[in-house]
Amino acid sequence: MIGILGGSGLYDIDGLQIIEERDIHTPFGEPSDRFVIADYRGKKAVFLPRHGKGHKYPPHLINYRANLWGFRKLGVKRILSISAVGGINPLLKPGDFVITDQFIDFTKVRPVTFYEGVYTIIDEEDQNNDLVKEYMSNDRVVHIDVTEPFCSAMRDTLKKVLSQTGNRFHIKGTYAATEGPRLETSAEIKALSRLGADIVGMTLVPEIVLARELSMHFASLNVVTNLAAGISGERLTSDEVIQMMKEKNDVIKQIVLMFIEELPEELNCSCEDVLKGAAI
Repeated sequence: MIGILGGSGLYDIDGLQIIEERDIHTPFGEPSDRFVIADYRGKKAVFLPRHGKGHKYPPHLINYRANLWGFRKLGVKRILSISAVGGINPLLKPGDFVITDQFIDFTKVRPVTFYEGVYTIIDEEDQNNDLVKEYMSNDRVVHIDVTEPFCSAMRDTLKKVLSQTGNRFHIKGTYAATEGPRLETSAEIKALSRLGADIVGMTLVPEIVLARELSMHFASLNVVTNLAAGISGERLTSDEVIQMMKEKNDVIKQIVLMFIEELPEELNCSCEDVLKGAAI
């Protein structure tokens, strides 16, 4: 079963046959919204808008742990994240798609792990029998490897799908995650560019890290909605972000449906081994 995390402007996906909408309660608090459990051509998918329907939660106040734990409770082991981003790399244009392969973290105040040693929060209702439960139940401190943070098999499927749609896309890109909710200064964007960032956004971290801590497969598809601060020479607005997402909405939904259909049952990657040897 695959989970879909919708970003700014993506609050539902046409074409999915909705089975039910479920409220999931977690020991980390409430997720952003109800989880929409659906079917597409015999494959199960679970959709969640990370900001909540109507965009209720700013990036720094999204309950990332509750969102990811909710997916876990529903049996989701694969996550496709859809995000709106600003373009830093001069090769990028508004409307381009970027398949993230790396990230740089500049977030500041968000809970970033499930494993907090003696302060670990335990879910007494967790029905899984895996290393996640073992480590959390025993107050283990965990340091996961994020050398290659994204699922290579899921990224390959995204490449295949995007090549069939005819949309302009980039097979890799480094995502700079900033705290928000303010946008970045032109000096910050210049610094991020020198550090090798291609795109900038506010939600990928800790989302990707938490998913990886749960041994989930995770891929990130980003829509360049505008050029980052100081690049276009114009004032940035939220209006242009939402407008571009509206323009790309039908394409995004098409990509998601094709991705659900094309994703293999067996993934040739090492994502599920990330916790082996990671605990102290």
